[in-house]
Amino acid sequence: MNALAELTDQIRQSMELAHKRDIAQVMGMLPTIHDIAIGDDCAAIPDGDGFLLLATEAYLNDFVASQPWFAGYCGVMVNVSDIYAMGGRPIAVVDALWSEGVAQAKPILAGLSAASAVYSVPVVGGHSNLRNDRPQLSVAILGRANRLLSSFAAQPGQLLLAAIDLRGHFREPYLWWDASSNAAPERLRLDLEILPQLAEAGLCAAAKDISNAGVIGSVLMLLEASGLGGVIDITAIPRPPDMDLSSWLRCFPSYGFVLSVEPAHTSTVIALFRQRDIVCAPIGATDDTGQLRLNDGTNEQLLWDLHVTPLTSCGPIVAKQF
Repeated sequence: MNALAELTDQIRQSMELAHKRDIAQVMGMLPTIHDIAIGDDCAAIPDGDGFLLLATEAYLNDFVASQPWFAGYCGVMVNVSDIYAMGGRPIAVVDALWSEGVAQAKPILAGLSAASAVYSVPVVGGHSNLRNDRPQLSVAILGRANRLLSSFAAQPGQLLLAAIDLRGHFREPYLWWDASSNAAPERLRLDLEILPQLAEAGLCAAAKDISNAGVIGSVLMLLEASGLGGVIDITAIPRPPDMDLSSWLRCFPSYGFVLSVEPAHTSTVIALFRQRDIVCAPIGATDDTGQLRLNDGTNEQLLWDLHVTPLTSCGPIVAKQF
């Protein structure tokens, strides 16, 4: 087995993609809302001449227990990223917090408050229970977009771009790249403002936040939503110097987006990110195969065939029945 085949198999079998496959089981139990696509970074609800954006995030118990301040910080940061990934701007968040006493709750709330100030997004309410047997956290966000970026809007023949802030560090032992908690708040807000500018200028219609599925898994989710396939050149993906490729491809970056862009707009989109010192590069292209392949410049490997196995079941491709 060559190196690309081994890497492809690692990603395919990863826990990060396993978590995303769980979504497919839940999707079958939800009622269908015909005018609201389910499976994007946010629910986009038509509202006058724009859209209200609604999203929520919850965190694994061991993460909240072992890194309570950063868990609280992520409660705002990750939700804010989902809003901007849809071409929107955040309005407010609410949180649901459980803990065993107030002392356990304090660092979580401190992190939540810190990120609220950094991203200028108020915490306007929520739910608390200080009599639980462990700390748990969920945070929801409301935003609004004038014009959408969506995982459902990619088209064949577009270029796949990855925009990632490499000015950060890993937060061991998790595959989390933190380019936020030590950065200047105004810089962070202006960096995120690129996304709604792209949407409103008509330079891009399809984007997705790079989630804990990593850059490869996030591209796969975007392709599934749009009923597409594509190829990714793993050597073109922006990454920090001397960073292990396998770990990086499964990493959650605090600022990271994948976009599907018409070739004519690609240079303009890249230039907007680079003006903010965000590394943005073409990493592949979309097609109509329903398959995602990985390429290293020499070899090519099939990572996923959506016609055979759905990932989240949030798209138009129906898997074959055998």
